[in-house]
Amino acid sequence: MEGVSLSPLKIIENSKGDIYHALKQGDESFVSFGEAYFTNVNFSEVKGWKKHTEMTLNIIVPIGEIKFVIFDDRENSPTKGQFTSHNLSLGNYQRLTIQPGLWMAFQGISENQNMLLNIASIEHDRLEATNLELDKIPYDWEMT
Repeated sequence: MEGVSLSPLKIIENSKGDIYHALKQGDESFVSFGEAYFTNVNFSEVKGWKKHTEMTLNIIVPIGEIKFVIFDDRENSPTKGQFTSHNLSLGNYQRLTIQPGLWMAFQGISENQNMLLNIASIEHDRLEATNLELDKIPYDWEMT
């Protein structure tokens, strides 16, 4: 989908504790740094829909497994009307970068803790994002 990218991340094994890369200033998907935060999502629960107008998201899942669904409703986009989804976990250790203007929601897949890290391009500003109830964008969130 235009405006969405996945970047494989390195896990460096160390006998005293592994090192998990997240984002470097030199990475192609790096825009700027505004803030970094962690959030949990409970098993089978869905958070979203949210669309940022300025913030680029850089999402990593270091604990559990989370399914991310992105919907494109941008007028002049070649992927308008399309969905894409990606499951991230330590077993699929990648960074999901989502540019502004796309709707995103996510669901906890692991029955244990599910945690994501977002390295955002700007500081949180509640006025630069729009939220919708889940039923406003039709997507089947049934766990399979």
